[in-house]
Amino acid sequence: MSAPLAGMRLVVSAGPTFEDIDPVRFLGNRSSGKMGFAIAAAAARRGAEVVLVAGPVQLPTPPGVARVDVRSAAQMFDAVMAALPCAAYIGAAAVADFTPRAIAASKLKKQPGQDTLVLELVKTRDVLAEVAVHPQRPRLVVGFAAETDDVARYARDKLERKRLDMICANRVGLAGSGFESDDNALLVIDANGERALGPAPKAELAAVLLDIIGGRLQAGGAA
Repeated sequence: MSAPLAGMRLVVSAGPTFEDIDPVRFLGNRSSGKMGFAIAAAAARRGAEVVLVAGPVQLPTPPGVARVDVRSAAQMFDAVMAALPCAAYIGAAAVADFTPRAIAASKLKKQPGQDTLVLELVKTRDVLAEVAVHPQRPRLVVGFAAETDDVARYARDKLERKRLDMICANRVGLAGSGFESDDNALLVIDANGERALGPAPKAELAAVLLDIIGGRLQAGGAA
Protein backbone atom coordinates (compact mmCIF):
# COMPACT_ATOMS: atom_id res chain seq x y z
CA MET A 1 0.00 0.00 0.00
CA SER A 2 1.13 3.55 -0.73
CA ALA A 3 1.78 5.94 2.14
CA PRO A 4 -0.44 8.99 1.48
CA LEU A 5 -0.28 10.00 5.15
CA ALA A 6 3.49 9.71 5.51
CA GLY A 7 4.90 12.50 7.63
CA MET A 8 1.53 13.20 9.28
CA ARG A 9 0.74 12.59 12.94
CA LEU A 10 -2.78 11.41 13.78
CA VAL A 11 -4.25 11.02 17.25
CA VAL A 12 -7.14 8.57 17.64
CA SER A 13 -9.17 7.93 20.79
CA ALA A 14 -11.11 4.69 21.16
CA GLY A 15 -13.21 2.68 23.56
CA PRO A 16 -15.20 3.60 26.66
CA THR A 17 -14.20 5.32 29.86
CA PHE A 18 -14.86 3.87 33.31
CA GLU A 19 -15.78 6.34 36.02
CA ASP A 20 -15.09 4.80 39.43
CA ILE A 21 -17.71 4.96 42.17
CA ASP A 22 -15.75 2.97 44.76
CA PRO A 23 -12.97 0.34 44.60
CA VAL A 24 -15.49 -2.20 43.26
CA ARG A 25 -17.98 -0.39 41.02
CA PHE A 26 -17.84 2.03 38.12
CA LEU A 27 -20.03 3.79 35.56
CA GLY A 28 -19.26 2.74 32.00
CA ASN A 29 -20.74 2.19 28.56
CA ARG A 30 -20.83 -0.50 25.88
CA SER A 31 -18.18 0.84 23.52
CA SER A 32 -15.87 -2.00 22.43
CA GLY A 33 -13.17 0.21 20.91
CA LYS A 34 -13.27 -1.79 17.66
CA MET A 35 -14.08 1.18 15.42
CA GLY A 36 -11.34 3.37 16.85
CA PHE A 37 -8.77 0.58 16.71
CA ALA A 38 -9.70 -0.10 13.07
CA ILE A 39 -9.23 3.61 12.30
CA ALA A 40 -5.81 3.63 13.98
CA ALA A 41 -4.77 0.54 12.02
CA ALA A 42 -5.94 2.06 8.72
CA ALA A 43 -4.05 5.28 9.44
CA ALA A 44 -0.83 3.41 10.23
CA ARG A 45 -1.12 1.38 7.01
CA ARG A 46 -1.24 4.68 5.13
CA GLY A 47 2.05 5.76 6.64
CA ALA A 48 0.83 8.06 9.42
CA GLU A 49 2.46 8.33 12.82
CA VAL A 50 -0.45 7.23 14.99
CA VAL A 51 -1.06 7.75 18.70
CA LEU A 52 -3.99 5.66 19.95
CA VAL A 53 -5.48 6.73 23.27
CA ALA A 54 -7.40 3.65 24.38
CA GLY A 55 -9.97 3.27 27.11
CA PRO A 56 -10.24 0.01 29.06
CA VAL A 57 -10.61 -2.58 26.27
CA GLN A 58 -8.97 -5.93 25.60
CA LEU A 59 -7.89 -5.43 21.99
CA PRO A 60 -4.45 -5.98 20.44
CA THR A 61 -2.48 -2.88 19.51
CA PRO A 62 -2.45 -2.41 15.71
CA PRO A 63 1.00 -2.72 14.10
CA GLY A 64 2.93 0.53 13.97
CA VAL A 65 0.67 2.31 16.45
CA ALA A 66 1.80 3.97 19.69
CA ARG A 67 -0.80 3.12 22.33
CA VAL A 68 -1.62 5.03 25.51
CA ASP A 69 -3.98 3.20 27.88
CA VAL A 70 -6.33 5.20 30.10
CA ARG A 71 -9.35 4.44 32.27
CA SER A 72 -11.31 7.58 33.08
CA ALA A 73 -12.57 10.56 31.11
CA ALA A 74 -10.09 12.79 32.94
CA GLN A 75 -7.20 10.50 31.99
CA MET A 76 -8.37 10.41 28.37
CA PHE A 77 -8.55 14.19 28.28
CA ASP A 78 -5.01 14.52 29.64
CA ALA A 79 -3.61 11.90 27.25
CA VAL A 80 -5.19 13.46 24.17
CA MET A 81 -3.99 16.94 25.07
CA ALA A 82 -0.48 15.60 25.73
CA ALA A 83 -0.47 14.03 22.24
CA LEU A 84 -0.97 17.38 20.48
CA PRO A 85 0.08 18.82 18.09
CA CYS A 86 -1.07 16.59 15.25
CA ALA A 87 -2.50 16.86 11.76
CA ALA A 88 -5.83 15.27 12.73
CA TYR A 89 -7.63 14.16 15.85
CA ILE A 90 -10.25 11.43 15.40
CA GLY A 91 -12.36 11.16 18.52
CA ALA A 92 -13.96 7.73 18.22
CA ALA A 93 -14.04 7.12 21.98
CA ALA A 94 -17.28 7.08 23.94
CA VAL A 95 -16.15 9.43 26.70
CA ALA A 96 -18.37 9.75 29.77
CA ASP A 97 -20.27 13.03 30.01
CA PHE A 98 -20.49 12.78 33.80
CA THR A 99 -18.39 11.28 36.58
CA PRO A 100 -18.99 10.84 40.33
CA ARG A 101 -18.10 13.94 42.31
CA ALA A 102 -16.17 11.80 44.79
CA ILE A 103 -14.84 8.23 44.73
CA ALA A 104 -15.57 6.33 47.92
CA ALA A 105 -12.41 5.02 49.59
CA SER A 106 -14.09 1.72 50.49
CA LYS A 107 -16.93 -0.32 49.04
CA LEU A 108 -20.33 1.31 49.44
CA LYS A 109 -22.41 -1.08 51.55
CA LYS A 110 -26.15 -1.52 51.35
CA GLN A 111 -27.62 -0.51 54.65
CA PRO A 112 -30.57 -2.31 56.32
CA GLY A 113 -33.80 -0.93 54.94
CA GLN A 114 -32.07 1.02 52.18
CA ASP A 115 -34.06 1.06 48.92
CA THR A 116 -32.27 3.79 46.97
CA LEU A 117 -28.80 5.17 46.42
CA VAL A 118 -28.13 8.68 45.17
CA LEU A 119 -24.91 9.44 43.29
CA GLU A 120 -23.87 13.04 42.67
CA LEU A 121 -22.35 13.37 39.22
CA VAL A 122 -20.40 16.26 37.72
CA LYS A 123 -19.61 17.06 34.12
CA THR A 124 -16.37 15.83 32.61
CA ARG A 125 -14.19 17.99 30.39
CA ASP A 126 -15.23 17.78 26.74
CA VAL A 127 -12.28 16.33 24.84
CA LEU A 128 -13.60 17.04 21.35
CA ALA A 129 -14.77 20.57 22.05
CA GLU A 130 -11.53 21.54 23.77
CA VAL A 131 -9.34 20.06 21.03
CA ALA A 132 -11.36 22.10 18.51
CA VAL A 133 -10.46 25.40 20.24
CA HIS A 134 -6.97 24.44 21.42
CA PRO A 135 -4.06 26.77 20.54
CA GLN A 136 -2.50 23.72 18.82
CA ARG A 137 -5.73 22.79 17.07
CA PRO A 138 -5.26 20.00 14.53
CA ARG A 139 -5.98 20.84 10.92
CA LEU A 140 -8.84 18.33 11.05
CA VAL A 141 -10.99 17.48 14.09
CA VAL A 142 -13.28 14.51 13.52
CA GLY A 143 -15.92 13.46 16.02
CA PHE A 144 -18.25 10.50 16.40
CA ALA A 145 -21.89 10.53 17.46
CA ALA A 146 -23.58 7.37 18.73
CA GLU A 147 -27.34 7.92 18.80
CA THR A 148 -30.46 5.84 19.31
CA ASP A 149 -32.75 8.11 17.26
CA ASP A 150 -32.70 11.26 15.10
CA VAL A 151 -29.13 10.35 14.20
CA ALA A 152 -28.51 12.96 11.49
CA ARG A 153 -30.10 15.84 13.43
CA TYR A 154 -28.16 15.20 16.63
CA ALA A 155 -24.94 14.69 14.68
CA ARG A 156 -25.26 17.99 12.81
CA ASP A 157 -25.91 19.77 16.09
CA LYS A 158 -22.79 18.23 17.61
CA LEU A 159 -20.74 19.13 14.52
CA GLU A 160 -21.69 22.80 14.79
CA ARG A 161 -21.79 23.14 18.57
CA LYS A 162 -18.34 21.63 19.10
CA ARG A 163 -16.81 23.35 16.04
CA LEU A 164 -15.76 20.11 14.39
CA ASP A 165 -14.68 19.68 10.78
CA MET A 166 -16.36 16.32 10.32
CA ILE A 167 -18.58 13.95 12.28
CA CYS A 168 -19.30 10.25 11.83
CA ALA A 169 -22.71 9.30 13.14
CA ASN A 170 -24.02 5.83 13.81
CA ARG A 171 -27.13 4.38 15.32
CA VAL A 172 -26.64 2.18 18.35
CA GLY A 173 -29.00 -0.29 19.96
CA LEU A 174 -29.52 -2.26 16.75
CA ALA A 175 -28.34 -5.84 16.29
CA GLY A 176 -25.26 -6.11 14.05
CA SER A 177 -24.26 -2.45 14.24
CA GLY A 178 -22.66 0.04 16.62
CA PHE A 179 -21.34 -0.94 20.03
CA GLU A 180 -19.97 -4.44 20.60
CA SER A 181 -20.36 -5.40 16.92
CA ASP A 182 -17.80 -6.14 14.21
CA ASP A 183 -19.98 -4.26 11.69
CA ASN A 184 -21.23 -0.71 11.55
CA ALA A 185 -22.85 1.93 9.37
CA LEU A 186 -21.76 5.56 9.39
CA LEU A 187 -23.21 8.82 8.20
CA VAL A 188 -20.27 11.12 7.54
CA ILE A 189 -21.23 14.80 7.72
CA ASP A 190 -19.15 17.90 7.02
CA ALA A 191 -19.63 21.35 5.53
CA ASN A 192 -19.89 19.85 2.06
CA GLY A 193 -22.77 17.49 2.82
CA GLU A 194 -23.38 13.90 3.88
CA ARG A 195 -22.10 10.50 2.82
CA ALA A 196 -23.48 7.16 3.98
CA LEU A 197 -20.97 4.35 4.54
CA GLY A 198 -21.95 0.72 5.09
CA PRO A 199 -23.31 -1.39 6.60
CA ALA A 200 -19.93 -3.11 6.42
CA PRO A 201 -17.22 -4.53 8.67
CA LYS A 202 -15.61 -1.83 10.78
CA ALA A 203 -12.23 -2.46 9.15
CA GLU A 204 -13.72 -1.67 5.73
CA LEU A 205 -15.45 1.45 7.02
CA ALA A 206 -12.21 2.62 8.63
CA ALA A 207 -10.37 2.26 5.31
CA VAL A 208 -12.95 4.36 3.45
CA LEU A 209 -13.04 6.93 6.25
CA LEU A 210 -9.25 7.28 6.23
CA ASP A 211 -9.33 7.83 2.48
CA ILE A 212 -11.79 10.70 3.08
CA ILE A 213 -9.71 12.14 5.91
CA GLY A 214 -6.49 11.71 3.94
CA GLY A 215 -7.99 13.55 1.00
CA ARG A 216 -8.98 16.45 3.24
CA LEU A 217 -5.53 16.62 4.82
CA GLN A 218 -3.75 16.51 1.46
CA ALA A 219 -6.07 19.25 0.19
CA GLY A 220 -5.12 21.49 3.10
CA GLY A 221 -7.21 20.32 6.05
CA ALA A 222 -10.48 21.92 7.06
CA ALA A 223 -12.19 23.52 4.10
